[in-house]
Amino acid sequence: MSEVHVARRALLRERCAAAVTKDGPPDAVLVTRPANIRYLTGSPVSGAALLIGPGGVDTLLGPASADSAHQHDAGRSDDELRTGRLSNPEGDTAVAAADLAATAGARLLAVEEHHVTVARHRAMASVASGLRLTGLAAPIEAQRVVKDDEEISALRIAAEITDHALGELLESILVGRTERHLALELERRLIDHGAEGSAFPTCVATGRNSGLAEHRPTDRRVEEGDFLSVRLGAQYHGYRCQIGRTFVIGTAPEDWQVELYDLVFAAQRAGREALTPGMACSDVDRATRQVLRGAGHAEALGSSTGHGVGLEIGEDPRLSPGAMGKLDACVPVTIEPGVHLPGQGGVRIDDTLVVRPAADGGPELLTITTKELLAL
Repeated sequence: MSEVHVARRALLRERCAAAVTKDGPPDAVLVTRPANIRYLTGSPVSGAALLIGPGGVDTLLGPASADSAHQHDAGRSDDELRTGRLSNPEGDTAVAAADLAATAGARLLAVEEHHVTVARHRAMASVASGLRLTGLAAPIEAQRVVKDDEEISALRIAAEITDHALGELLESILVGRTERHLALELERRLIDHGAEGSAFPTCVATGRNSGLAEHRPTDRRVEEGDFLSVRLGAQYHGYRCQIGRTFVIGTAPEDWQVELYDLVFAAQRAGREALTPGMACSDVDRATRQVLRGAGHAEALGSSTGHGVGLEIGEDPRLSPGAMGKLDACVPVTIEPGVHLPGQGGVRIDDTLVVRPAADGGPELLTITTKELLAL
């Protein structure tokens, strides 16, 4: 992967050099957002700063507390990346990197203004006279949207881990157990199957809580006749996936539960089928939303149908009514409609898929746990 990281940094340097700004192209770029640093170096060091420096010299600075100034995934190395560590525990890696850029002769330093605080920006600007700061005209997040084969492979493994963890839970006794207990068990199972951790806080919701988009597990216990909705995801080599499923507890679902489930399933299928290269992101949302609108639940979908996934669980693109742009091939996204009926509960069905052209079989489904309405 070292060659991949070198190529990613080279592309960023080229994009910044080609950017048209009132101050001209920057001499150097300072990256502080953790996911972007990991994308460009493979390093998960917390609190690090990456300087894409003058003359093609790149430096990764880690905090004094880091165990290693250069921690790459699973033995990966990058011979073209210099590394260092602050000697002062109170030091700021971004400020130190700005000082390094000035020492190397940079006059214009591009920074991630959407990530840097005002105080940090001021501290960097005061490091050296003559060093000016500007916003990063070519956001790294845009470079991350289309995934390469290594990234998609990591997402596949994350999805496999997630499917295994969920499948094992469904084979256990659920009645009488609390939402909180089930969520903790799912997160433990993710680790047991090889995940670095959870992609996001695991959501388990039962009864009247089921189907809620954002629900923190409580001490409510699973009861016969409940809807049980679960949302979870594994993180593997930094890459995160998402799955959501809804089940019925008991021997058979009631008529209203079958009707609601079929509606959400139809909406989710419409969204999945719309995932083709060249499709407007807003049209994917529209395809999903119009199914719910026809049943009087258009607002149940919330602000979006789904979003991109990768080193973060909520990346670009956004699949929402106001989303700009079109889908590209090799972009992983979620499709996650849901309907919640206050006082009764509801249904959510989430999948992680990779956009593929029809010639390649259409969208690639990564999360494969059955979407049949199971009675557990």
